[in-house]
Amino acid sequence: MKKLADLVKSLEDQLVVCMRCGMCQAVCPLFAETGREADVARGKLSLLDGLIQGMFKDPEGVNERLTRCLLCGSCAANCPSGVKVLDIFFKARVILTGYMGLSPVKKVIFRGMLAHPKFFDSLSNSASKLQKLFLVPADDFSGLSCARFSIPALDRRVKALAPVSFHSSVGRVETKTASGLRAGFFVGCMIDKVYTGIGHAVLSALEHNWVGIFLPEDQGCCGMPALASGDIDTFRKLVRYNLERFQPSCFDFLVTACATCTSTIKKLWPQFADYMSGAEGLLIKQLAEKTMDISEFLVERTNIVPADSSGCGDKILLTYHDPCHLKKSLGIAAQPRTLIRSNPAYVFREMNEPDRCCGCGGSFNVQYYPISASIGRRKRDAIIESGCSTVATSCPACMLQISDMLSQAGQRIQVKHAVEIYAESISP
Repeated sequence: MKKLADLVKSLEDQLVVCMRCGMCQAVCPLFAETGREADVARGKLSLLDGLIQGMFKDPEGVNERLTRCLLCGSCAANCPSGVKVLDIFFKARVILTGYMGLSPVKKVIFRGMLAHPKFFDSLSNSASKLQKLFLVPADDFSGLSCARFSIPALDRRVKALAPVSFHSSVGRVETKTASGLRAGFFVGCMIDKVYTGIGHAVLSALEHNWVGIFLPEDQGCCGMPALASGDIDTFRKLVRYNLERFQPSCFDFLVTACATCTSTIKKLWPQFADYMSGAEGLLIKQLAEKTMDISEFLVERTNIVPADSSGCGDKILLTYHDPCHLKKSLGIAAQPRTLIRSNPAYVFREMNEPDRCCGCGGSFNVQYYPISASIGRRKRDAIIESGCSTVATSCPACMLQISDMLSQAGQRIQVKHAVEIYAESISP
């Protein structure tokens, strides 16, 4: 315990910034469900301070409380003292995992599969062929599936793996255009293996705006799932793997259509780059500076503007959900709205609390699904109350969560990515 206290003590300077004012209680989606002090940022920071002071002798319990967090950043975005809560939580998870070790299941998932992108692709390809043995269509509208048998990990409605992954259908792409502008495309796991239509929409949007494309084969995960579980070794391995494929000199900007990937590359890669050589650290910094959300890139670099919304006619009513990693972490909110409003077939209407967390939180949804679903139902109700027939967002994980909630409620509301809405307007 003395060794662990010394390790956690490296966070002490950041912990003392917290004034214990309790403002995080008002914005934490988890605290709104449980009302437990240990589920809010202030409580978690107190637990970490207790480890330093030797008041707590239960690192497993503290780690479990740290894991019960969506990492949505609502607390940090609204903290009057400017406490870098997510920075502390990520570092604390790494320290505690290093001290206690990964669970056998997480070792298999992260170090056995995710850390080896080509092997992970092979497993996903095999799973896509076998999934019909375990999944059946959940309804005739959403495109979601539910478990054929009672399986705890599949006690929800899910989007099945695509029959053919995005990278398999597209391969390597390297194009140049007369504009001279070129964008690298970091696809991300969910788009590559589940929501492949988003990937094709990104390519269509770039080509339509005369942007050259750099799309290398065999991309890996951005590393967020591993880092969120404290597995710094797998995170580092994936950063190096992707860095070899995305040399900053090959493109002007690096675009992603996943809010989590964007935030991870821009913020977490540089933050945890201290283990790398000076040259590698410089490349990571350059890459982070070039990384943009696809909506941000299209609006700010290709001058997309909203269409004329006068005269509703037969237009489709649309609303938008702000992904936490996009708005709270990166401050990107106006650009996706401009992008979807550029499609004249839609009329935009803001929902209530558009930036309230949908409750997914990546692995949080797997470990704490009942709480995740309860938070998600609040988002579902806001979408329904907007009266829209389509909801757009900028994160595949949010799409999965929102689709699940709407489908279970029997709501026939389409869930799309913002770039898919835009791509519809440029299709021949």
